[in-house]
Amino acid sequence: MQVSFKELVVPTAEIARHLNNWANDREIVHLMRPSFSKEELDAKVSVTIQTMMKRIAHGHVIYLIYADGQLVGEMNYVVDPPHLMKHEPGSAWIGIGIGAASARGKGIGVQAMQHLEDEIRMAGYRRIELGVFEYNVRAIKLYKKMGYEEIGRIENFTYWDGKMWTDIRMEKMLK
Repeated sequence: MQVSFKELVVPTAEIARHLNNWANDREIVHLMRPSFSKEELDAKVSVTIQTMMKRIAHGHVIYLIYADGQLVGEMNYVVDPPHLMKHEPGSAWIGIGIGAASARGKGIGVQAMQHLEDEIRMAGYRRIELGVFEYNVRAIKLYKKMGYEEIGRIENFTYWDGKMWTDIRMEKMLK
């Protein structure tokens, strides 16, 4: 499987369609965004060209993930957002999602994380922070394997499967 990454500069309706499909996919929605109730978890999300442009204008660097030429996921970072647990200047907050079911469990997440870390390093930043829901054990295992360490927890952060769950915050210092 040939994996590649492309920075999103000009959003298109086709890209928005993929992001909307993933953001509303009942199989993975609980992994992609926090929700505070069943109603919020079940609510439809709408990703538009305008919302993507707004994110880019506000400092988000977004990369599209391709496998064999097909769009399968998205990853991004933003520097020094207000939701960091550790407010160390020059910290990159990251997010990653493998949206296409056919691409999950094939090592694409590892390649994507390595690419994102390389891009952040080349941009001159040395610290990455992320949040992962406590029930996302596959992601936690991946992050630990890649050198991320837990720095704290936010209790009652997201709703899923009938109860509230913790958000685990992790960090990695880049060399």
